[in-house]
Amino acid sequence: MMSLDPLQPRVAADIGRPHLREVAVVIPARNEEASLPLVLRDLPEVGKVIVVDNGSTDATAAIAREHGAVVVAESRRGYGAACLAGLAYLESLVEATGTAPRVVVFLDADYSDHPELLPALVAPIFAGEAEFVLGSRLLGNREPGAMPPQSIYGNKLACFLMRLFWGSRYTDLGPFRAINYDALRRLMMQDRNFGWTVEMQIKAAVAGVPTLEIPVPYRRRIGVSKISGTVSGTITAGAKILYTIARYGGKHWWGQRPHTTR
Repeated sequence: MMSLDPLQPRVAADIGRPHLREVAVVIPARNEEASLPLVLRDLPEVGKVIVVDNGSTDATAAIAREHGAVVVAESRRGYGAACLAGLAYLESLVEATGTAPRVVVFLDADYSDHPELLPALVAPIFAGEAEFVLGSRLLGNREPGAMPPQSIYGNKLACFLMRLFWGSRYTDLGPFRAINYDALRRLMMQDRNFGWTVEMQIKAAVAGVPTLEIPVPYRRRIGVSKISGTVSGTITAGAKILYTIARYGGKHWWGQRPHTTR
């Protein structure tokens, strides 16, 4: 796996606006009425924007619709559950129209990521350089306080363990990521909560999906994080990530492959 500077000039030449019509964006959101308008404002025009309302009690869904996004309701709480609901909607759309996106981008709704960098994230896929592109916060510039120490340590530990088991060279479990739609379907994602990102990276490594990391800037989120913002959230997320690695790592040592298709 290689790293790529997302701001280098060639990106603008590699990715034009017509390409972005082949991109679908999935944004899990729960009670993000303050930040979601900023995310949707900065997001380049793409083929489809799907905001998954994960049980919000505020105006998140209404704001998403006002900004032209498709809203999918998923009342069962969990980051993975929201992502899976967005993908289920996307798959139903593909079946109905016969037209599939080439790339799916995942993006948080809290405005910690930089949506305007989406063209840089998808450029290597359209250029045939990769099928999976991760935005690494640890390689990029982070606003002070954007990632608390326990989050940085947890990400580094998870990446170290993945390298130990599968030889992958990830630096982060960042939420801002792009993946070829066909490759994503082959991964047969299952996790319904905090293990979603690490499950994708493990399965991509095992399946040999060509992967790149690019450094991305990261800022303090708007509002309180549902994971790192609380002690219980941090512990729960960390435990689930380590459990997911241990689960697939055990299968690795016993010669079993994660459930994917080739």
